Amino acid sequence: MNDPIYLDHNATTPVHPEVVEAMLPWLKEHFGNPSSTHVYGRRAHEAVDRAREQVAALLGCKVDEVFFTSGGTEANNLAILGSAEALAGRRKRAVTSAVEHPATARPCDKLERNGWEVTRLPVDALGMVRLDEVRDFVRGDTALVSVMLANNETGTIMPLHHIAEIAHARGALVHTDAAQAVGKIPVGVDDLGVDLLSVAGHKLYAPKGVGALFVRRGTSIRPVLLGAGHERGLRPGTENVPYIVGLGKACEIAARDIEKEAVRLKVLRDELWELLRAEVPGLRLNGHPTHRLPNTLNVAFPGVSGNNVLGATPEVAASTGSACHEGAENPSPVLLAMGLGASMALGAVRLSLGRGTSNTHISDAARALVRGWKEVSTQAGITRVTGTR
Repeated sequence: MNDPIYLDHNATTPVHPEVVEAMLPWLKEHFGNPSSTHVYGRRAHEAVDRAREQVAALLGCKVDEVFFTSGGTEANNLAILGSAEALAGRRKRAVTSAVEHPATARPCDKLERNGWEVTRLPVDALGMVRLDEVRDFVRGDTALVSVMLANNETGTIMPLHHIAEIAHARGALVHTDAAQAVGKIPVGVDDLGVDLLSVAGHKLYAPKGVGALFVRRGTSIRPVLLGAGHERGLRPGTENVPYIVGLGKACEIAARDIEKEAVRLKVLRDELWELLRAEVPGLRLNGHPTHRLPNTLNVAFPGVSGNNVLGATPEVAASTGSACHEGAENPSPVLLAMGLGASMALGAVRLSLGRGTSNTHISDAARALVRGWKEVSTQAGITRVTGTR
């Protein structure tokens, strides 16, 4: 069997060939420690500096505001727990959203266990935080607001610029998990107005195991790991030079291609939606119809399990937001927070496109998914004309 059509780019992306080429010398020939002062160390140090410049150029920030991490999860933990450590003496209140990735939600849970008051903002039916509730819940005693830029399941893009304006007017720091957004849409830290922003390399065609945190100059933050003084004292541990080089190159490629690739993917995404809804009565689009990532399509197949639909469609590699534990399937918390009923949420499938996605992939994937849905709905005894039993 040929490999299935890959429509799971929000989970991870393949490493771009240009990224691989950029990394190879640092895997094969150049092995120095960037902290060493001899020529081997200086070469490595210069490579890290170059990558830092490439990341800064993509984000529109200063070079010394970029700190390398092991990925988006560490960047989120450092942003949330590190800023909380620095601010706890003055304020112990944080505001986040109800649809955050666990890499943000769990550090916020830890703040709560440590005596912080944490408010989780609800979202509307499109997955968007309501600005009037941001105004209500971000008060003068709020230390930190952490709201993702784009949701990993639905692709909905949050109004970060307005959230940051409200938060800053009340003296709070603003962090955003931008792992799903960087490389897919233009992301400028000044346009957003954020103080802290997390990047995950494997979401933008760099390898897994590398990321970055933007920290605006003057932002109060402390390290959460203890060790030597790497990354200007904020993130100890010898820098992963090959992967940092790869992240830098991936950011350079993103800056070069982002506009035309976003347009191309949006056309393909919308074509996939039209092909599916023409054949699946009652198919639901989850997420904002316009303010969402150009590559992301989250749909709910009525009356069936999204996992079962994908199981009946081996030609397509995609994912759902539901989780299976000990034989029980649980609906996506993100979709439940948006007001979907449990049965509809269980029917959700996330289809996320990428650089390798072609027109042929879209037509073939749509045909396969429709066939898989028909097979599953027939087994479930669902009348396909109405989408009901």
